[in-house]
Amino acid sequence: MKPLANADLLKSPTLIKISALLLLTVASFYLGKHWSNDSYHQLLFFSSSSSATSGTSIPKISISPNSNKTFNLSAIIPSNHTTTQPPNPIPIPSESNPPPPPPIQSFGIVDENGAMSDDFEVGEVENVEDWGNQTETVESESDGESKPNRFRIKKFGMCPESMREYIPCLDNADAIKKLESTERGEKFERHCPEKGNGLNCLVPPPRGYRQPIPWPRSRDEVWFSNVPHTRLVEDKGGQNWISRDTKDKNKFKFPGGGTQFIHGADQYLDQISKMVSDITFGKHIRVAMDVGCGVASFGAYLLSRDVLTISVAPKDVHENQIQFALERGVPAMAAAFATRRLLYPSQAFDLIHCSRCRINWTRDDGILLLEINRMLRAGGYFAWAAQPVYKHEAALEEQWTEMLNLTTSLCWKLVQKEGYIAIWQKPLNNTCYLSREAGTKQPFCDESDDPDNVWYTSLKPCISRIPENGYGGNVPSWPDRLHTPPDRLQTITFDSYIARKELFKAESKFWNEIIGSYIRSMKWKKMKLRNVMDMKAGFGGFAAALNDHKLDCWVLNVVPISGPNTLPVIYDRGLLGVMHDWCEPFDTYPRTYDFLHASGLFSVERKRCEMSTILLEMDRILRPGGRAYIRDSIDVMDEIQEITKAMGWQTSLRDTSEGPHASYRILTCEKRLLKA
Repeated sequence: MKPLANADLLKSPTLIKISALLLLTVASFYLGKHWSNDSYHQLLFFSSSSSATSGTSIPKISISPNSNKTFNLSAIIPSNHTTTQPPNPIPIPSESNPPPPPPIQSFGIVDENGAMSDDFEVGEVENVEDWGNQTETVESESDGESKPNRFRIKKFGMCPESMREYIPCLDNADAIKKLESTERGEKFERHCPEKGNGLNCLVPPPRGYRQPIPWPRSRDEVWFSNVPHTRLVEDKGGQNWISRDTKDKNKFKFPGGGTQFIHGADQYLDQISKMVSDITFGKHIRVAMDVGCGVASFGAYLLSRDVLTISVAPKDVHENQIQFALERGVPAMAAAFATRRLLYPSQAFDLIHCSRCRINWTRDDGILLLEINRMLRAGGYFAWAAQPVYKHEAALEEQWTEMLNLTTSLCWKLVQKEGYIAIWQKPLNNTCYLSREAGTKQPFCDESDDPDNVWYTSLKPCISRIPENGYGGNVPSWPDRLHTPPDRLQTITFDSYIARKELFKAESKFWNEIIGSYIRSMKWKKMKLRNVMDMKAGFGGFAAALNDHKLDCWVLNVVPISGPNTLPVIYDRGLLGVMHDWCEPFDTYPRTYDFLHASGLFSVERKRCEMSTILLEMDRILRPGGRAYIRDSIDVMDEIQEITKAMGWQTSLRDTSEGPHASYRILTCEKRLLKA
């Protein structure tokens, strides 16, 4: 192609079109600016009319009659009117899209080198003064002409100061006075207030209450103001249980000792594992019980060896030992060996330990040791550290002989005796029991007896049978057992349209994904999760997910009596759990849990009792600054929100990961520090 010359370029049609377009643009801009000038107030109206002669439409242009008038609009605009911009759309918070968390404040101590020391606290408990001790009610509208107006609680008042450590079912003085006998420890068992006489106020914290020291520091020290009791220091200080910090009187210190291991729990645990080679902590031994636990140093030091220990003791003269244990961040419950079964399933514990626990195991033909036998896993170990083991006094030697005879009749094998410790092993099957002489005491329990039926069930003077199929005794070592569907899964009574193993795996997968989303979106790893309770635990999938995601906490899995008893499965997985009825108070001190999880609980229990009964109990056992996640159906959420508001909790309602049209919601709650 021949290139264009300069003269041809000027005559090009394309250039002419571009020039014309530019000229038109400039002209349009000039005319627009001119006609939009503020001084020009005429409005032109275009219309058309039909000619009477021709019938055609004739366009007309007329000028507005107000063309030369101006108007003062300020006279008709209200003086308080402000111009607002339309708000940006606010996304509804959900599991995957939560509101941004508040900034975390750090308070610490800087040492002489300018570095932050490890003695610091993250965040503060919100303090609400003057909450008051008066309960306020308001009248709500009636549902119809036949029903009178109802009164609802607008605000729950604070309980009296004397109730700051109130455990309703263990502090029922009126019921205890009516007991026919207390010689077997009946006064330390559950005696709950009658229906309608339960808790109806908020249990106050002690004066000077502070946010608990975080784990792992809390293993060794707690704030004096949170558990202001010196009785244990006076009674047990010389045995290295507990001491008052000589430099900082605001703290209790826990040296790690006990009555039989004053040189420390670590040395004591090393001795036990050397005595019996099969006692491999964190592998074969995963779940333990410490009876008469003191301040729970035995269980506290087992945690570092991957062993979960439930520490139990009655609320007796050393009444605050369980409170100290939980303040330290160690699993513990108030419980007594008296006349009823403890609230744990059969074959639950790999190891049960008693060190000077002040229990007469041989009384009433060994009925208390038979309860130990029921809870001890087939092949499990019982460790007893007590004076009859090693002292050569006539009375103590007689006690040792009685203990030997009793354990022999139970077919327990004394595997080792060294110093002040004796260790027995429970048999793996019923062979020994069946070979005993006829008429031997401690007979087999009837086949109709359910060893997992524990709610208000009396102790039985018989030996619980070991399942012939080996269920409960052949669990894998830790950590494999956590996700291995246990054999006892097949014994759970419930309606299931799919195989139990698939249901077990589906629950674990569900909670693993949910906890993963909480960690990503709600920054759970920055939360102070230590003492956690799952109030409707199922197979323990929630607790297993917390373990998988390596959150440094322990979980007490509660199995309500209103549903299937899944406790055997929970223990076979290597987790802790307990049976409970949420229409009654729980056996723990106030302010002992950092986090309460309730999934599907209220929609079931509201058919049996008032939701306020459960929520007031949650407030009692939750620490100020602690959180509760309530995951339940939409139709219970309004009432739950109303009650939590009356308790002074801060709440936020969120969608689940299924979206806004799902039938479930999540209510995230935070308890504030209230004062009367």
